[in-house]
Amino acid sequence: MSVGWPTVASVDVENAVDVAIDTGDGAGFGVAGDPPSALSPSRAGDFMTCPLLYRFRVIDRIPEPPTTATARGTLVHAVLERLFDLPAAGRTPAAAQDMLMPEWTRLCADDELLAALITDDEERARFVADAASALRGYFKLEDPRRLEPAEREWYVETSLPSGLRLRGYIDRVDATPAGDLRIVDYKTGRVPLEAYEASALFQMKFYALVIWRLRGVIPKLLQLMYLSGDGEVLRYSPDEADLLATERKLNALWAAISRARETGDFRPRPGKLCDWCRHKALCPAFGGTLPPMPVRGAAAGVTAPVDLTAPTVADPTLVAPAAVAAPAPVTAEG
Repeated sequence: MSVGWPTVASVDVENAVDVAIDTGDGAGFGVAGDPPSALSPSRAGDFMTCPLLYRFRVIDRIPEPPTTATARGTLVHAVLERLFDLPAAGRTPAAAQDMLMPEWTRLCADDELLAALITDDEERARFVADAASALRGYFKLEDPRRLEPAEREWYVETSLPSGLRLRGYIDRVDATPAGDLRIVDYKTGRVPLEAYEASALFQMKFYALVIWRLRGVIPKLLQLMYLSGDGEVLRYSPDEADLLATERKLNALWAAISRARETGDFRPRPGKLCDWCRHKALCPAFGGTLPPMPVRGAAAGVTAPVDLTAPTVADPTLVAPAAVAAPAPVTAEG
């Protein structure tokens, strides 16, 4: 792109991060059994992947202790957020490496499950080394000394014209002096296969829609940074048609979630990812027995009904999805 992104001179998970919002104060979910009041990218992705997985996480609220993989994502995100607290000249690979152990100690002090995850010194050394590798991958992709982010770990929330509330945390937002925005998301996992790129970009379009509805500005660029190995960047430039299509998709998804909640019918969708599902033992597709559906909690957990027939502000005719222009191509840079 020809847009000049911010430098020091010009302007002032990972599933683990999503889990933090969806199980913390920003989740929008009450006690087990309460209907959800908002949608995040992770939980939208859960329902599209497997409605029963969504039920386990949102309705049943079955605990999912951290794994070393999610903990590594949490640690790397924390270091990259705090790296920009340093003066620009100090944002070096060595400085980032030096932040690993202090950040891990801080995270463990705030989360006893993280503290209990790794107790062996040798295992801890391997864990930190893996996180250090991801940070080296980051520095292969960009030079943080040339950047001054507008936002870091930015909590965003908005309501669509239908009434559906969207919320989530954005890793980083960069802004040009002209007001153009770039949304950046760090991924400590591997680059997805081509078949899964659309799923990865869905999260970014979700955030772009939220920003558009909040600020009236469509982000110029969505940037996914995969930090494993040599690293790779996926870039996508959304347009209004993209975001209107995303809005329609989210409204339809919420309607499906609402129907499943009313009927209790959260059907499993067996697939290649089932071997990594922590709830496989409970899944009837694999001979498991479902737990009873939780009883709804207090009435305070119930929100006003969402009007999914309401047209969007920028699209009063609400054209059929088939009429939406084809999205711009995704570009990859290693």
